Amino acid sequence: MTKSRSWAARAAGLAAVFSFALTAAALPPTTATAPAVATASTAAAPVKTQKEPGQKLQTDLPGGKTVVGRTSPIHDPALIVDGDGTWYVYSTGLLNRENGGTIQIWSSSDQGTTWEYSGTIWDQIPTWIDEHFSDGELPGNLWAPEITEHNGTYYLYYSASRFGGNNSITALATNTTLDPHDPDYEWVDQGLVVSSPVSGLDPANPGKTFNAIDAGIVEDADGTPYMAIGSFWYGIFLVPIEWPTGKPVADWQSKTVNIADRFMPGNPIEAPYITEHDGYYYLFVSFDSCCRGADSTYKVAVGRATSVKGPYLDKDGRDMFGGGGSVVLDSHGAITGPGGQSVFGDYLAFHYYDGSNQAIPYFPTLGLQKINWVDGWPTFDQTVELPAVQQQPKAQAVGAGKKAAFSAAATGTPGPVAVWETSSDGGASWQQVDIQPVTRRTDEGTYRSTLELAAVSTDRDGLLVRAVFQNAHGKVSTDAVGLSVK
Repeated sequence: MTKSRSWAARAAGLAAVFSFALTAAALPPTTATAPAVATASTAAAPVKTQKEPGQKLQTDLPGGKTVVGRTSPIHDPALIVDGDGTWYVYSTGLLNRENGGTIQIWSSSDQGTTWEYSGTIWDQIPTWIDEHFSDGELPGNLWAPEITEHNGTYYLYYSASRFGGNNSITALATNTTLDPHDPDYEWVDQGLVVSSPVSGLDPANPGKTFNAIDAGIVEDADGTPYMAIGSFWYGIFLVPIEWPTGKPVADWQSKTVNIADRFMPGNPIEAPYITEHDGYYYLFVSFDSCCRGADSTYKVAVGRATSVKGPYLDKDGRDMFGGGGSVVLDSHGAITGPGGQSVFGDYLAFHYYDGSNQAIPYFPTLGLQKINWVDGWPTFDQTVELPAVQQQPKAQAVGAGKKAAFSAAATGTPGPVAVWETSSDGGASWQQVDIQPVTRRTDEGTYRSTLELAAVSTDRDGLLVRAVFQNAHGKVSTDAVGLSVK
């Protein structure tokens, strides 16, 4: 398969999985309204998790992390956790410049469980990018962001390309804060970082080049920064960059290292991300084909090295520059085609095509796993266990002005999260509770959640209450129980 055909397939796949978002009513690009699509995770108003000041949330165990709230459409997620504890994900923009087509932002205030849509970095794609592609089709959106911080500045790398070839760019925006409510919040366009095709990478092979998308930033033990980049073509390259510009050093082409190449038809490898752990550098990549919904074959593979420049060897000692790479995360259960990954701390963020989404099957969705490091290698729990209710809530009768509490528990893998709903019309329609309680893992291995309704009034007499437990593979509802207020 040639790269040109691969990207044509990728374009078709993206168009298919994003089509519902693109046919929805256009949203004002300056708002932070989520894309107008109905999905299993976005069918109701944004969900907030109840967390009192000073309250500590439960520490995650290694394994899959259930996410709720606004979790789609998310493609190529770049994860970062800010100093105030807020989790952010930056993702590929919507096709056909829907909502501006620029990089999307998502945030979580409860350690990555409940997500909200926070808008886009800009209202429109920068003019200079259109000028770069003025000889033909203009990019319909910005792709594959990477976010990193250095010396108080946040560096957001992103890509633009033309489907069907490697006429691509990676560009940069900077900010001094990730908080959109900060008066200093502004993503400043810093222009071009690298473009492709590029020459001068290998004197012995003048035709060697890369596709300038999917940047990932890493520093070596001395603090020297590098940018891993590449998609198909000749694989993955490591480009030396420098601070504070965040751009390549002088004569970077001659100093760039080709660190991964599958040497097979089409060379389906992309989305490099390098992270350091216990003296090793780990190169995460995506193998095979994304963006085909149920037919996606994307998977996450890894190798490690003692030097950031490689060689990166897999668990069997095979060099990733030569076909190596240990697959560590593949399709399982309702998760199809996981990839497009980034790493922050011990968490892997990725997208997948959600087979449990009944409204829009195989819509691109955010996935999170806390890495389990075993014998020096990252491992991921791919157990599939649908949520199952273990404790039903009980009907409550309380006096006016008193508190009513409903508790429920379930099992499942990944551990399910409860989203509580109420109905005031006898169950004909259900609305998510505005402030959701935290779902906690018990010593018995169940996941328990308790909804408290404070100072209930008589107009809530007859209210029905239920919990919907969900994980990446499905969901289950508890019985609906009543509230009696005297």
